Amino acid sequence: MLTTTVGNYPKIGGKAPNLRAAKNRLDRGETSPEEVARIADEVTKEVLQEQIDAGVDLVTDGQIRWDDGQTYFARGMTGFSIKGLTRYFDNNTYYRQPVVEGKIGWSSPISTDHFTFASGNSSKPVKAILTGPYSLGRLSVLEAGYEGLGPLVLDLAEALNNEALALQKAGASIIQFDEPCILRHPEDIDLFLEASERVVRGLTVKTAVYTYFADASKVADGLLRSPFLIIGLDFASSDGNWQVVEKFPADKELGFGIVNGRNTGLETADQIAQACQRVMQHVPQDRLYVNPNSGLEYLPREKAQQKLERLVEGVNKAREVVRA
Repeated sequence: MLTTTVGNYPKIGGKAPNLRAAKNRLDRGETSPEEVARIADEVTKEVLQEQIDAGVDLVTDGQIRWDDGQTYFARGMTGFSIKGLTRYFDNNTYYRQPVVEGKIGWSSPISTDHFTFASGNSSKPVKAILTGPYSLGRLSVLEAGYEGLGPLVLDLAEALNNEALALQKAGASIIQFDEPCILRHPEDIDLFLEASERVVRGLTVKTAVYTYFADASKVADGLLRSPFLIIGLDFASSDGNWQVVEKFPADKELGFGIVNGRNTGLETADQIAQACQRVMQHVPQDRLYVNPNSGLEYLPREKAQQKLERLVEGVNKAREVVRA
């Protein structure tokens, strides 16, 4: 039973310089890209250390260099331009929507340098994160190059497979694909599964697919037979995934999202421990990754770290019960 984070982490707060302010200065021509990159390095090291200090077993780089989950990869591929801001799900957050203007292409790694930097500055293993091809396609605007969503998603799967293979070569031992959109479009489960087979092709490391913001009941059968080893489900937003986990297959591992990343309320260690004991009735502890239900980026930095500390405390309580 390992603790981990889902992906993003607050970019501001702490002792490192303010990255958002540095980017604003860059837009005004008041600083250099090299200075912004240096500050991003500092913030990345700080958020890695905060996760480690909280006791998290498997950390991420906090996605500090990502403007959002879509444009980080879209900017590194051919065939995309970037549009204006649009709302991200039902959150009070926005992202710059990628626009598909031609055939999608991948020519070189987008995230491997950032992954290597994080791994070199962490005493704990670092999990690599990719936006999944289905969600990247769904959250983009299709203007040209494809006749529909299906061909676009499959080309994105090929491109992101190249990125995943590069991360594997760079030393990633777990690669996570974020696919929240499939929960809202169960009619596309066959497309999702075809894209999933393509995006993991040739990978020999552990792969994970994480969903959040809703329960997976409408796509559970497909999700549980997808090629990913680790299936990440949100147990903080809905009770529906408790029914899903009752039929969890013996050859899969569970990303157990039990701490709410979308509000500042602190769960108690006892609540977390009890949830772990409940889920272990269906999934053995050696196949559990306990984590927040989503990224923590939009919480205050101190609240994000407190939530991780509470998560670790609760998991340690659950471990004590198992040992007893």
